[in-house]
Amino acid sequence: MEIEVLNNISYGMYIITTRKERKNVGCFINTLIQITSKDPIIAISLNKENYTNKILKETKKCSISILTEKANKELIAKFGYFSSKDINKFENIKWEEIDNLPIVTEDVCGYIIGNVIDIIDVNTHDIFLIKIINTKQLTNNPPMTYKYYHEILKGKASKKAPTYIEEKEKFIKI
Repeated sequence: MEIEVLNNISYGMYIITTRKERKNVGCFINTLIQITSKDPIIAISLNKENYTNKILKETKKCSISILTEKANKELIAKFGYFSSKDINKFENIKWEEIDNLPIVTEDVCGYIIGNVIDIIDVNTHDIFLIKIINTKQLTNNPPMTYKYYHEILKGKASKKAPTYIEEKEKFIKI
């Protein structure tokens, strides 16, 4: 099987956030699809080892910020490669509290707020079905795609990403 063919699937770039008590948590995701248009529902995928997954299961409420092509690598790295369990990802970034949720507003074109209505176990990840309760467009800047992240920003997928593909070792012939 040529697993690399999956790199041809189009993805967006998002930051999902939630809050437990007074602790803001969040992580970077690239897997989000709209499921319905009437009473809109979306689906996202989160690795089961991710701290945000644990907290989202408890709170059942989240926001999703849609990154623009202008998003800086530091923002992506902070939410993509570190755990909210270990660091305050919201320190030194622009964010607002809306509907009692932290929402990243730095380098985003809009946000979605929703409630988890179902969780589907799919091996290493959980799929969260989320009913949208609020949205807002913040800019008209183009949303970042995963292709843009890889090809223009030269970003790499985290080992916890559903799109992670282990690189094959390259041997040099002598």
